[in-house]
Amino acid sequence: MAVVLALVGVLAGALPASAATPSYLKLEATYGTVANGWDHVERYLDTTTGFHQEQYPPDGRGDQDGQRLTFFGGVKEPFSGRFLLYSAPGWNSGAHQVPVLLVHGANDNADRAWANPGESGGYGCGAMSCPSTGLMQYLSSRGYRVFAIDFAHKQGDNLMQAQEVGDAVALIRAKLGVPQVDLVGWSKGEMSTRAYVSSVKPAWGRGYAGDVRKLITLGGPNGGYDYPFAHGWAHDFSIWSECGGSVNAPAPNLHMTCYGTYTAHPEFSFTPSGGYDDFPGQRQMLARFDGTYGVDQTQQDWYTTYYGGQGFYTDGGGIQAAINAGSLIAPLQQAGVPAAVRTYLLAGGTPSIVGIFNEDRGPSDGVVFESSALNTTGIATVGGTALIATANHLELGWDGGASAQVAGWLN
Repeated sequence: MAVVLALVGVLAGALPASAATPSYLKLEATYGTVANGWDHVERYLDTTTGFHQEQYPPDGRGDQDGQRLTFFGGVKEPFSGRFLLYSAPGWNSGAHQVPVLLVHGANDNADRAWANPGESGGYGCGAMSCPSTGLMQYLSSRGYRVFAIDFAHKQGDNLMQAQEVGDAVALIRAKLGVPQVDLVGWSKGEMSTRAYVSSVKPAWGRGYAGDVRKLITLGGPNGGYDYPFAHGWAHDFSIWSECGGSVNAPAPNLHMTCYGTYTAHPEFSFTPSGGYDDFPGQRQMLARFDGTYGVDQTQQDWYTTYYGGQGFYTDGGGIQAAINAGSLIAPLQQAGVPAAVRTYLLAGGTPSIVGIFNEDRGPSDGVVFESSALNTTGIATVGGTALIATANHLELGWDGGASAQVAGWLN
């Protein structure tokens, strides 16, 4: 009995105790009337010095919209120290003791990512027909206590967003009196979840609190990605307004000729340019794959787009300059995921996203290479990896096979 009690004491000491709400977090508003099946939404402000107002594209393409605009107090371009915490039905009554925090990806939100893949209309979910429910309902209906975070800036700094992932974990622990939470990070959401558990943080930030049991990444660029630079011409056309583009994403070039006019758009740059830095979270995901998969030489100005310089229709600094401006791939791999955080990696295997030029240089989900999504460099304890061969990047949040795999890993 003495040995058993001693062992229990050791195990108890290995986990953080349930905690009160941190004093630096301020609850600003609670909303009980929420679309897409959520129970309620809360808006919090992290008052820690260091959070700052990030820049948004001046044409409004990165502004908050839908019900999120209401939840952010009607502010289209919220302060980056603010975030939303969504609670699903059964958040405080589900049978599974370890709660789950869902973390969405780039240019997305908690609603479309997890609760209503069809919110943005046809093809917005990666398929011709979009479902009206997602991973939130799948897990909630099976007794999981589900939460989701929504960030102020859709393409924001992953280091600041990692601090807010830690904030959300602390809030969930305080609400439920539990020592640990499981994290599910989709696409860019992998960056903030992994940065949190790896204590990759700004100088003013807080380190990992030891309060995560499992980390699951869905199509996460664990090894980085170079899609925008490798397929630059097609990617530029989706962004450059003079060419008819409107996507809220950074462009690999600074200048481009559209319908005979050579135009500059420093506000769309991966790297700070002309006083703009609207997409910090995107350059943090960059890594080169030209040595593995080459560069798409069918694209106009392919060489100068990837390696930098003046092409026939475009010019830019190239991918290495953007990586040098602040990629987090190498720092995250070097910092490593702690051995106590059991990590699972899921990849999609079908490059079939409608409406974009799909990544075709190697096996991918249309955006992220399978080899990147399943890259385990720096992960001390790999709980499992899986490939959903029939799912593309956007389908990973609602595909039945992907959802079943996530639930199995959580269980």
